[in-house]
Amino acid sequence: MEIRLLACIILLFGLTGCSFKNQEQQQGVEDEFHSEFVENFNDSTSIFFRHGTGGKGADFTWKMGTDSPTEPGTKVLSFKIDPEDIAGAGRGPEVISNKLTHYGRYAARLKVPDVSEIQPNVGAVVGYFTYRVDSEHGLSEIDFEWLVADPEIIYVGTWTGSRGNLERIGRTINMAEGVIYDTSFRKQDGSNRRRLTGEQNQPERIEPIENYDASSRFHTYGFDWYPDRIRWWMIHPATSDTIVLWDYQGSDIGIPTSSTYYRMNFWHTNNWPVETNPNSLEKPVHPFELEIDWMSYEPMDTAGSIKK
Repeated sequence: MEIRLLACIILLFGLTGCSFKNQEQQQGVEDEFHSEFVENFNDSTSIFFRHGTGGKGADFTWKMGTDSPTEPGTKVLSFKIDPEDIAGAGRGPEVISNKLTHYGRYAARLKVPDVSEIQPNVGAVVGYFTYRVDSEHGLSEIDFEWLVADPEIIYVGTWTGSRGNLERIGRTINMAEGVIYDTSFRKQDGSNRRRLTGEQNQPERIEPIENYDASSRFHTYGFDWYPDRIRWWMIHPATSDTIVLWDYQGSDIGIPTSSTYYRMNFWHTNNWPVETNPNSLEKPVHPFELEIDWMSYEPMDTAGSIKK
């Protein structure tokens, strides 16, 4: 596992830099921020993440350092959705970084649950993201999301702005078919929706990954956050090439500016069906399991680059 992890991390480098002020100088004392880390979840506790939830927080819903039920020899952070938890983001198991993070590279290796045989219409969301509300800048959120009723589809985007007046930039992709369903901007209430074009819509086409299914095996995903650009990507499971899912730039709309917390969660939705299945809103009837192999963070230096 350690050799494979190192190989994955090495493959992630290659962005061009851009300059910005030192993030610790902008946001406060240096020790309030995480430095570079990789959390392998090999142990029952973590020095980088804490557990948090707005739900019941039943003991069985999360466990670090447990054996993967699908990949022998791998220790994981296990999240199990609780059928007794009510619907809503943050109501299920969640880990939150102990310190702040900011511009840099974020990556994770995970496997979403396979719900096809037990409950194909379940309404459940896996979130890999950053999130923090700042009194001056508003919300700072960058996310990957999977609605597990269709594990071929990936949602990526950001939320920014003040409470009650949030703005979303987002892209929805079927990776098995190489279809981009949507790349757009909208207000929180759904108004002002518009398609994004030009530099805000790159790449315009994505090659499919044959038989891509986020629930069939572990995959590595990540995003690179610059002051004027965000690039979401994943590692091709066969070739190990970096596939760019969305390279958003050319506008400061939708790019968070303030520091944030690094997170992963798993929760029930009763109002957001997956793109391909309008019936996928059912309350979970089974403790479906999300497996997270590792999460990493690499902050940018003052020159806007990532250490090789």
